Amino acid sequence: MRSIWNGDLSFGLVNVPVKVYSATESHDRKSHQVDAKDGTRVRYKRVREGTDTEVEFSNIANAYESEEGETVILTKEDLATLPVTRSPEISILEFVPAEQVDPIYFDKPYYLEPSSKSPKAYVLLTRALESTDRLAIANFTLRNRTRLAALRVVDGVMTLQTLLWPDEVRKPDFDFLGSDVEIRDQELEMAKSLIETMANDFEPDEYSDTYTEELGKLIESKVGGTPAFTEDDAPAPADDGEVADLLAALRASVKDRAGPAKSSAAQGAKPPAKKAAKKAAAKKAPAKKAAAKKAAS
Repeated sequence: MRSIWNGDLSFGLVNVPVKVYSATESHDRKSHQVDAKDGTRVRYKRVREGTDTEVEFSNIANAYESEEGETVILTKEDLATLPVTRSPEISILEFVPAEQVDPIYFDKPYYLEPSSKSPKAYVLLTRALESTDRLAIANFTLRNRTRLAALRVVDGVMTLQTLLWPDEVRKPDFDFLGSDVEIRDQELEMAKSLIETMANDFEPDEYSDTYTEELGKLIESKVGGTPAFTEDDAPAPADDGEVADLLAALRASVKDRAGPAKSSAAQGAKPPAKKAAKKAAAKKAPAKKAAAKKAAS
Protein backbone atom coordinates (compact mmCIF):
# COMPACT_ATOMS: atom_id res chain seq x y z
CA MET A 1 0.00 0.00 0.00
CA ARG A 2 1.07 3.57 -0.60
CA SER A 3 0.42 6.22 2.04
CA ILE A 4 -1.66 9.21 0.96
CA TRP A 5 -0.90 11.50 3.88
CA ASN A 6 1.64 11.89 6.70
CA GLY A 7 1.01 13.69 9.96
CA ASP A 8 0.68 13.51 13.73
CA LEU A 9 -2.10 12.04 15.80
CA SER A 10 -2.41 14.39 18.77
CA PHE A 11 -3.66 12.91 22.02
CA GLY A 12 -3.49 15.50 24.80
CA LEU A 13 0.16 16.51 24.90
CA VAL A 14 1.22 13.31 23.12
CA ASN A 15 1.91 13.35 19.38
CA VAL A 16 1.97 10.05 17.52
CA PRO A 17 3.53 10.28 14.03
CA VAL A 18 1.43 8.28 11.57
CA LYS A 19 1.05 7.48 7.89
CA VAL A 20 -2.46 7.39 6.43
CA TYR A 21 -3.58 4.72 3.95
CA SER A 22 -6.89 4.18 2.22
CA ALA A 23 -8.46 1.13 3.87
CA THR A 24 -10.62 0.12 0.91
CA GLU A 25 -10.19 -0.47 -2.80
CA SER A 26 -12.54 -1.00 -5.71
CA HIS A 27 -12.62 -4.33 -7.54
CA ASP A 28 -14.94 -3.15 -10.32
CA ARG A 29 -13.98 -4.26 -13.83
CA LYS A 30 -12.37 -1.41 -15.75
CA SER A 31 -14.22 -0.16 -18.80
CA HIS A 32 -14.39 2.81 -21.15
CA GLN A 33 -17.21 4.21 -23.24
CA VAL A 34 -17.40 3.38 -26.93
CA ASP A 35 -19.78 3.84 -29.84
CA ALA A 36 -22.06 0.78 -29.74
CA LYS A 37 -22.07 0.64 -33.55
CA ASP A 38 -18.39 -0.16 -34.08
CA GLY A 39 -16.60 0.12 -30.72
CA THR A 40 -14.86 3.43 -31.48
CA ARG A 41 -13.66 5.08 -28.26
CA VAL A 42 -15.79 8.00 -27.02
CA ARG A 43 -13.92 10.91 -25.47
CA TYR A 44 -15.08 14.06 -23.76
CA LYS A 45 -13.80 17.58 -24.19
CA ARG A 46 -14.35 20.63 -22.03
CA VAL A 47 -15.72 23.23 -24.41
CA ARG A 48 -17.29 26.63 -24.05
CA GLU A 49 -21.07 26.42 -24.13
CA GLY A 50 -22.48 27.03 -27.61
CA THR A 51 -19.08 26.58 -29.28
CA ASP A 52 -16.51 23.91 -30.08
CA THR A 53 -13.69 25.90 -28.42
CA GLU A 54 -11.89 23.67 -25.92
CA VAL A 55 -10.94 25.17 -22.51
CA GLU A 56 -7.65 24.18 -20.87
CA PHE A 57 -8.08 22.57 -17.46
CA SER A 58 -5.83 25.19 -15.86
CA ASN A 59 -8.26 27.90 -16.99
CA ILE A 60 -11.34 26.27 -15.48
CA ALA A 61 -12.79 27.87 -12.35
CA ASN A 62 -15.84 27.08 -10.20
CA ALA A 63 -19.04 29.10 -10.26
CA TYR A 64 -21.12 29.25 -7.07
CA GLU A 65 -24.42 30.88 -6.29
CA SER A 66 -24.59 33.50 -3.56
CA GLU A 67 -27.44 33.74 -1.06
CA GLU A 68 -28.97 36.44 -3.27
CA GLY A 69 -28.79 34.15 -6.30
CA GLU A 70 -25.82 35.85 -7.97
CA THR A 71 -23.15 33.79 -9.77
CA VAL A 72 -19.75 34.04 -8.09
CA ILE A 73 -16.63 32.70 -9.83
CA LEU A 74 -13.89 31.33 -7.58
CA THR A 75 -10.49 30.40 -9.00
CA LYS A 76 -8.04 27.92 -7.52
CA GLU A 77 -6.16 30.89 -6.08
CA ASP A 78 -9.35 32.10 -4.37
CA LEU A 79 -10.02 28.70 -2.86
CA ALA A 80 -6.42 28.54 -1.60
CA THR A 81 -7.15 31.54 0.67
CA LEU A 82 -9.72 29.62 2.73
CA PRO A 83 -8.61 29.66 6.39
CA VAL A 84 -8.85 25.88 6.80
CA THR A 85 -6.43 24.13 9.09
CA ARG A 86 -3.40 23.21 7.04
CA SER A 87 -1.52 21.63 9.92
CA PRO A 88 -0.78 17.93 9.21
CA GLU A 89 -2.44 16.88 12.45
CA ILE A 90 -5.26 14.55 13.40
CA SER A 91 -6.57 16.16 16.55
CA ILE A 92 -8.54 14.01 18.99
CA LEU A 93 -11.34 16.11 20.43
CA GLU A 94 -13.10 13.69 22.78
CA PHE A 95 -13.89 10.04 23.48
CA VAL A 96 -17.51 8.93 23.20
CA PRO A 97 -19.32 5.60 23.79
CA ALA A 98 -19.14 3.52 20.61
CA GLU A 99 -22.88 2.81 20.59
CA GLN A 100 -23.68 6.53 20.40
CA VAL A 101 -22.25 6.89 16.88
CA ASP A 102 -24.80 5.49 14.47
CA PRO A 103 -23.21 3.66 11.49
CA ILE A 104 -25.21 5.90 9.13
CA TYR A 105 -22.61 8.61 9.81
CA PHE A 106 -19.66 6.41 8.76
CA ASP A 107 -18.03 7.38 5.46
CA LYS A 108 -14.56 6.43 4.16
CA PRO A 109 -12.09 4.46 6.32
CA TYR A 110 -8.32 4.99 6.51
CA TYR A 111 -5.65 2.91 8.21
CA LEU A 112 -3.04 4.62 10.38
CA GLU A 113 0.49 3.19 10.54
CA PRO A 114 3.08 4.39 13.07
CA SER A 115 5.82 6.28 11.25
CA SER A 116 8.24 6.84 14.14
CA LYS A 117 11.17 4.57 14.98
CA SER A 118 9.37 3.30 18.08
CA PRO A 119 5.67 2.35 17.81
CA LYS A 120 5.21 2.37 21.61
CA ALA A 121 2.95 5.46 21.76
CA TYR A 122 0.86 4.10 18.87
CA VAL A 123 0.44 0.67 20.49
CA LEU A 124 -0.34 2.25 23.87
CA LEU A 125 -3.16 4.38 22.41
CA THR A 126 -4.45 1.38 20.45
CA ARG A 127 -4.70 -0.83 23.53
CA ALA A 128 -6.20 1.94 25.65
CA LEU A 129 -8.83 2.61 22.99
CA GLU A 130 -9.69 -1.09 22.71
CA SER A 131 -10.14 -1.46 26.47
CA THR A 132 -12.55 1.47 26.88
CA ASP A 133 -15.20 0.55 24.26
CA ARG A 134 -15.16 4.16 23.11
CA LEU A 135 -14.52 5.95 19.83
CA ALA A 136 -12.20 8.92 19.56
CA ILE A 137 -13.79 11.83 17.72
CA ALA A 138 -11.19 13.78 15.76
CA ASN A 139 -10.86 16.34 13.02
CA PHE A 140 -8.21 16.75 10.35
CA THR A 141 -7.72 18.33 6.95
CA LEU A 142 -7.50 16.20 3.82
CA ARG A 143 -7.32 17.71 0.31
CA ASN A 144 -7.98 21.18 1.77
CA ARG A 145 -11.23 20.14 3.41
CA THR A 146 -11.79 19.82 7.16
CA ARG A 147 -13.13 16.39 8.08
CA LEU A 148 -14.78 14.96 11.16
CA ALA A 149 -13.77 11.39 11.92
CA ALA A 150 -14.08 8.54 14.38
CA LEU A 151 -10.92 6.75 15.46
CA ARG A 152 -11.34 3.07 16.32
CA VAL A 153 -9.27 -0.11 16.32
CA VAL A 154 -9.72 -2.76 13.60
CA ASP A 155 -7.60 -5.92 13.84
CA GLY A 156 -5.03 -4.15 16.00
CA VAL A 157 -4.71 -1.16 13.64
CA MET A 158 -5.99 2.31 14.40
CA THR A 159 -8.60 3.14 11.77
CA LEU A 160 -9.76 6.65 11.01
CA GLN A 161 -13.31 6.64 9.63
CA THR A 162 -14.52 9.94 8.26
CA LEU A 163 -17.98 10.94 9.42
CA LEU A 164 -20.74 12.69 7.54
CA TRP A 165 -21.72 16.07 8.93
CA PRO A 166 -25.16 16.13 10.61
CA ASP A 167 -26.74 18.15 7.79
CA GLU A 168 -25.53 15.56 5.26
CA VAL A 169 -27.72 12.84 6.75
CA ARG A 170 -31.33 13.13 5.63
CA LYS A 171 -34.15 12.84 8.12
CA PRO A 172 -36.60 10.07 7.16
CA ASP A 173 -39.97 11.63 6.37
CA PHE A 174 -42.41 8.92 5.31
CA ASP A 175 -46.19 8.80 5.67
CA PHE A 176 -46.22 5.39 7.37
CA LEU A 177 -44.25 6.74 10.36
CA GLY A 178 -47.30 8.69 11.52
CA SER A 179 -49.76 5.85 11.03
CA ASP A 180 -50.92 3.45 13.73
CA VAL A 181 -49.99 -0.03 12.45
CA GLU A 182 -51.48 -2.88 14.46
CA ILE A 183 -49.07 -5.77 15.06
CA ARG A 184 -50.46 -8.87 16.77
CA ASP A 185 -48.40 -10.59 19.47
CA GLN A 186 -48.39 -13.84 17.46
CA GLU A 187 -46.98 -12.05 14.42
CA LEU A 188 -44.23 -10.43 16.47
CA GLU A 189 -43.26 -13.70 18.16
CA MET A 190 -43.23 -15.55 14.85
CA ALA A 191 -41.08 -12.82 13.25
CA LYS A 192 -38.63 -13.09 16.17
CA SER A 193 -38.56 -16.88 15.72
CA LEU A 194 -37.72 -16.47 12.04
CA ILE A 195 -34.86 -14.15 12.99
CA GLU A 196 -33.55 -16.77 15.41
CA THR A 197 -33.61 -19.50 12.75
CA MET A 198 -31.48 -17.25 10.52
CA ALA A 199 -29.11 -16.09 13.29
CA ASN A 200 -25.40 -16.58 12.67
CA ASP A 201 -21.99 -14.98 13.19
CA PHE A 202 -20.93 -12.47 10.55
CA GLU A 203 -18.20 -13.98 8.36
CA PRO A 204 -17.39 -11.48 5.55
CA ASP A 205 -15.46 -14.09 3.55
CA GLU A 206 -18.63 -16.12 3.10
CA TYR A 207 -20.11 -13.42 0.85
CA SER A 208 -19.10 -12.56 -2.69
CA ASP A 209 -19.85 -9.88 -5.26
CA THR A 210 -22.09 -11.90 -7.57
CA TYR A 211 -22.53 -8.99 -9.98
CA THR A 212 -18.78 -8.76 -10.64
CA GLU A 213 -18.51 -12.54 -10.97
CA GLU A 214 -21.39 -12.71 -13.47
CA LEU A 215 -20.02 -9.70 -15.34
CA GLY A 216 -16.73 -11.58 -15.73
CA LYS A 217 -18.60 -14.60 -17.12
CA LEU A 218 -20.43 -12.35 -19.58
CA ILE A 219 -17.16 -10.77 -20.77
CA GLU A 220 -15.47 -14.14 -21.30
CA SER A 221 -18.53 -15.54 -23.07
CA LYS A 222 -18.47 -12.61 -25.49
CA VAL A 223 -14.85 -13.46 -26.29
CA GLY A 224 -15.68 -17.11 -26.90
CA GLY A 225 -18.94 -16.43 -28.70
CA THR A 226 -20.95 -18.65 -26.37
CA PRO A 227 -23.98 -17.86 -24.20
CA ALA A 228 -23.02 -16.81 -20.67
CA PHE A 229 -26.20 -17.86 -18.90
CA THR A 230 -29.12 -20.21 -19.40
CA GLU A 231 -32.77 -19.64 -18.62
CA ASP A 232 -32.29 -21.66 -15.43
CA ASP A 233 -29.87 -18.97 -14.18
CA ALA A 234 -32.56 -16.28 -14.31
CA PRO A 235 -33.95 -15.37 -10.86
CA ALA A 236 -37.57 -16.12 -10.15
CA PRO A 237 -39.85 -13.09 -10.52
CA ALA A 238 -40.57 -11.37 -7.23
CA ASP A 239 -44.11 -11.17 -5.93
CA ASP A 240 -44.78 -7.49 -5.43
CA GLY A 241 -48.28 -8.04 -4.06
CA GLU A 242 -49.28 -7.55 -0.44
CA VAL A 243 -48.99 -10.59 1.82
CA ALA A 244 -52.51 -11.93 2.26
CA ASP A 245 -51.82 -13.63 5.58
CA LEU A 246 -48.66 -12.33 7.25
CA LEU A 247 -48.79 -14.80 10.13
CA ALA A 248 -49.15 -17.78 7.76
CA ALA A 249 -46.23 -16.54 5.66
CA LEU A 250 -44.04 -16.13 8.76
CA ARG A 251 -45.01 -19.58 10.04
CA ALA A 252 -44.19 -21.16 6.67
CA SER A 253 -40.84 -19.31 6.61
CA VAL A 254 -39.91 -20.62 10.06
CA LYS A 255 -40.90 -24.14 9.02
CA ASP A 256 -38.84 -23.88 5.84
CA ARG A 257 -35.76 -22.60 7.70
CA ALA A 258 -35.91 -24.93 10.71
CA GLY A 259 -37.07 -28.13 8.97
CA PRO A 260 -39.97 -30.47 9.85
CA ALA A 261 -38.58 -31.29 13.29
CA LYS A 262 -38.50 -27.61 14.22
CA SER A 263 -41.74 -26.47 12.64
CA SER A 264 -43.05 -25.17 15.93
CA ALA A 265 -41.71 -21.74 16.86
CA ALA A 266 -41.90 -22.70 20.52
CA GLN A 267 -39.18 -25.32 20.01
CA GLY A 268 -36.63 -22.59 19.25
CA ALA A 269 -34.12 -22.20 16.43
CA LYS A 270 -31.68 -24.91 15.44
CA PRO A 271 -28.09 -23.68 15.24
CA PRO A 272 -26.73 -23.52 11.69
CA ALA A 273 -24.77 -26.63 10.68
CA LYS A 274 -21.53 -24.69 10.44
CA LYS A 275 -21.84 -23.31 13.97
CA ALA A 276 -22.88 -26.72 15.35
CA ALA A 277 -19.81 -28.29 13.74
CA LYS A 278 -17.58 -25.65 15.33
CA LYS A 279 -19.12 -26.33 18.74
CA ALA A 280 -18.70 -30.11 18.32
CA ALA A 281 -15.07 -29.66 17.32
CA ALA A 282 -14.48 -27.42 20.32
CA LYS A 283 -15.91 -30.09 22.64
CA LYS A 284 -13.82 -32.86 21.08
CA ALA A 285 -10.56 -30.92 21.32
CA PRO A 286 -10.19 -31.11 25.17
CA ALA A 287 -11.08 -34.84 25.09
CA LYS A 288 -8.37 -35.53 22.48
CA LYS A 289 -5.81 -33.59 24.50
CA ALA A 290 -6.70 -35.54 27.64
CA ALA A 291 -6.43 -38.87 25.82
CA ALA A 292 -3.04 -37.91 24.36
CA LYS A 293 -1.77 -36.83 27.75
CA LYS A 294 -2.94 -40.08 29.34
CA ALA A 295 -1.26 -42.16 26.63
CA ALA A 296 2.01 -40.26 27.07
CA SER A 297 2.05 -40.91 30.81
